[in-house]
Amino acid sequence: MKTIATTKMSSKGQVVIPETIRAELGLKAGSQFVVVGKGDVVILKAIEAPSISEFDPLIFQAREQAAKHEIK
Repeated sequence: MKTIATTKMSSKGQVVIPETIRAELGLKAGSQFVVVGKGDVVILKAIEAPSISEFDPLIFQAREQAAKHEIK
């Protein structure tokens, strides 16, 4: 697939990611990105919200600490 394309920014600051790149990366409407800019370089890094199971260890640790300090 084509991994290089050109695009332009609208007057509202919106940039369209070309269809070929969206398809290749599996990007859908609502995809979220971290945006980094320096000099004349702009980088978009796709991010996903963590699953609830990734919070399980933190919840367990918080409950342990609460119990230790008798907090309900």
